[in-house]
Amino acid sequence: MRDNKSGIVIVVLISLVLVLGGLVAYSFLVKPAITGYAVNAQTQGVQYAIYSIMKEAAKCQSVPLTFGNQTMNIIAIECLQNQQQTPENSG
Repeated sequence: MRDNKSGIVIVVLISLVLVLGGLVAYSFLVKPAITGYAVNAQTQGVQYAIYSIMKEAAKCQSVPLTFGNQTMNIIAIECLQNQQQTPENSG
């Protein structure tokens, strides 16, 4: 009887060590890799969005940006400066 109980205790202890080892490995190895990938993908998305806005604004067309219930129209300042310098608008 005693050998059977000690065998069960050893199996339970080994199982706990393996589970804890797996959790530690996940916390220090796997999770940072997944988080790093997600942050990198998010950064690329933000960069693409900014690039798209800049590209449209450079066409001298108003680009509406909406967040919640607020909207702002963006246009490149060079477009406004060019409009002021044309002879049609002066005089």
